[in-house]
Amino acid sequence: MAGETKLIKGKIQATKKTSQITKAMNMVSASKLKQAQKAIENYMVFIEKIEEIICNVMKSGECLHPLLEERDGKKTCYIIVTSERGLAGPFNNNIYKKLSSVITQEDCVISFGGRGYNYIKNKFNLLKDNNNEQPFVILRDDVRFDDIINPLILIIEKYMKGEFDCVKIIYNHFVNTLTQTTTIKQVLPVVVDFEESKINNAIYDFEGGATNILDKILPIYIENIVYGIILDSKAAEHASRMTAMRSATDNATAIISSLELMYNRARQAAITLELTDIIGGANATN
Repeated sequence: MAGETKLIKGKIQATKKTSQITKAMNMVSASKLKQAQKAIENYMVFIEKIEEIICNVMKSGECLHPLLEERDGKKTCYIIVTSERGLAGPFNNNIYKKLSSVITQEDCVISFGGRGYNYIKNKFNLLKDNNNEQPFVILRDDVRFDDIINPLILIIEKYMKGEFDCVKIIYNHFVNTLTQTTTIKQVLPVVVDFEESKINNAIYDFEGGATNILDKILPIYIENIVYGIILDSKAAEHASRMTAMRSATDNATAIISSLELMYNRARQAAITLELTDIIGGANATN
């Protein structure tokens, strides 16, 4: 009995320590989520302005550009956005499932996130750079534009050369702290949403022509769209990890309560057994 109570007490202490860790991680993720949400809100103003410029340029009628034209080919390059660390619930697995459901043998894939690279490196055709190496992007919590610019330039160059016909990005879209939806968004060719609110009725005279302006602004637009998606994915990651750690803390609390009940019962049984032995010994002496 003494050995059993000691074992249960050790489990209680270990579970309490785990609960403290998961509670701390929940609080850290909640703090990072607020920062990520603020970053998205600030960045969307810039994205909307670029979309407004593109809409006004294309309104001029000179909208023939290789980055805008649909292609008949079927080869696709997929960009997946995953995390660098685990303990984020189904965050990464949802990306893997979505990728596996759409990718074909002809397609290639590149990972923005270390977890994704470890998953795809032995399963799919990876995008290779000019040195025949397989690039991937390490996504820190404070995402920097410099981290993603070179792979995106490589993707645009290979698209212009015709090595694939479409570029799509798979990521988790942040809805709220409890909901993140796995989304596929087309990056190339660029799909412009001609909303009336984005079109300025003023008449512009484009120096050098609208095509030259699109040559400059479309790559910038693509790079910043992907950057905005990564910011969105980071918010979803922090929300998913926060939810997972909260659930882990709740489960640890439930386990502790169950173990304490077992401990009290075992301790009570040990005390009862000792009392029985004492009473039996006393009766024997009489």
